[in-house]
Amino acid sequence: MAEFWAEWGLLAYAAAAAWAFFEGETFVLFAAAAGAATGLIDPWLLALAVWGGSFAGDQLWFALGRRYGPRALHRIPAAERRLAVASGLLDRYGAAFVLGFRFVYGVRNVAAAACGIAGMGRLRFAVLNLAAAGLWAASFVAAGWYAVGWLGAEHIGHAVGALGLAIVVALGLRLWMRRPRSPTVTATLG
Repeated sequence: MAEFWAEWGLLAYAAAAAWAFFEGETFVLFAAAAGAATGLIDPWLLALAVWGGSFAGDQLWFALGRRYGPRALHRIPAAERRLAVASGLLDRYGAAFVLGFRFVYGVRNVAAAACGIAGMGRLRFAVLNLAAAGLWAASFVAAGWYAVGWLGAEHIGHAVGALGLAIVVALGLRLWMRRPRSPTVTATLG
């Protein structure tokens, strides 16, 4: 990550913004950690770049939700279920949902569209989205930066490896638990 920044300079911040346009928590954490470990990445520029990218991405999803409504999501089966969850959370929590949906795994990708489909005002969503994107950017840049301060630059690679292994094991267990079970045959004694 640090080599990417060293080679690309300011264009690396544009890449971070583009990544945050779609998603980006992991990228932002790693970039911030690399910045803290090497000094090659400015945390303020990183936060501003991913703030802008995240804001723009969710503005687009909001506009698409307002324009095309739920019929556009019918083409993506998993999105319908996530949209239902996001819509329920929006109904229940309103503005607090907009401020926090970036931190809720599984609904971030459809949450802004749900706000558009629900008819939330453009200006209201834009203001809440701007604040939420800033909170998200600051949180993940700070988390990555302080993880290196807490663990030390020499141990961050081990921590990332352990986290990656834990995620792989958790996903494997989840798949194993969801696998279809073969019916057990019980013998009847005569």
